[in-house]
Amino acid sequence: MIEYTDALKIIVEQALPLPSEKVEINDAHQRVLAGNVRIDMDMPPFNKSAMDGYACRKVDLGNTLQVIETIYAGKDPEKAIGKNQCAKIMTGAVVPEGADCVFMVEDAEMVDTDRIRCTNENTKNNISYRGEDARAGDSLLPDSTLLCARHLPLLAMAGATEVEVYKKPEVSVMVSGTELVEPQEKPQPFQIRNSNSSQLLAQLKDMAIKANYIGITKDDEALLEQTITRAFEKSDVLLLTGGVSVGEYDLIPGILQKLGFDILISKTAIQPGKPMVFAQKGKRYCFGLSGNPVSSFIQFELYVRPFLYALMRYVYRAMRVCLPIHSNFKRRNDARLLLAPGFINQNNEVEPVEFHGSAHIGGLSGAQVLFELPIGIKEVKKGDLVYVRFI
Repeated sequence: MIEYTDALKIIVEQALPLPSEKVEINDAHQRVLAGNVRIDMDMPPFNKSAMDGYACRKVDLGNTLQVIETIYAGKDPEKAIGKNQCAKIMTGAVVPEGADCVFMVEDAEMVDTDRIRCTNENTKNNISYRGEDARAGDSLLPDSTLLCARHLPLLAMAGATEVEVYKKPEVSVMVSGTELVEPQEKPQPFQIRNSNSSQLLAQLKDMAIKANYIGITKDDEALLEQTITRAFEKSDVLLLTGGVSVGEYDLIPGILQKLGFDILISKTAIQPGKPMVFAQKGKRYCFGLSGNPVSSFIQFELYVRPFLYALMRYVYRAMRVCLPIHSNFKRRNDARLLLAPGFINQNNEVEPVEFHGSAHIGGLSGAQVLFELPIGIKEVKKGDLVYVRFI
């Protein structure tokens, strides 16, 4: 049984990064940037007014000023500012030649129809200067940036309408289990609905990966071998659930070995989620996740998500913070890293939710975080700090 950090290191180190491709800027969200993005012009490209007001010479702030022009955003100034002159100017407009400050419209006092006076001689310059944000040739975004909504304006600012990104892996999802039926079916007394596939497909969608869903495969060795073989005809990665423990019908490890895969992980020291297989054959990878939905959810977050990002040359680090726990909490066995569902209350404390074990799907539905108890820790007291991982 391998501890979490050791298992993660083994898994991520096997990732052979994928090549790159070009996508349109509006399709770049949640993709991983391949190469630096450099801007092709100064930003701002001109001295720009930071507010609505009047552009003038600072030495003239105590004098009555003649308004010689109105400059709005998108207009090229027609006149230079001379002694005791000013131009009415809008936010974002080009500051005219000769002006070295803009005073706010709120500080302007009308003297005549075309003459004003500034009532605040200590006004700031209120100018965004050319190139103060970036100079032509500067790198705006480094290689391997995971492109989120806040990055897309920088791509647009750089004129990067076609973006080089690393390819997404082709992923297939299958579930195994003779007892399973699809959600639209009414289970017999000896059956249950398949809940794992919807969960995994949604987790992949969060990464902008549209997976190939294979469906349910019964616990039959020949059928499982055939389905796995076909899955890898079109996929880099196969995620399957069930059949990875030590029961008589847990057939997946043997089938993978028969197909030439090296099994690098067979058990991990996390709770829930101990039974898990990670296998590799060249540039093909298989995760055999637990058949229990809470376990498979956690295994995906801890192992699958970082691995898939590694294929795209992105180093994924989950958001983890320390918060006090709301009440005493204990467990019976401390041999594994515990990840238990909870939520953050109005006092910024972690409150555990009712949780019956790895098959209790409802335990996750009201959770915001997974809080951690390390190996060797059976109990924490109210107010003790625990690491929490946002989900």
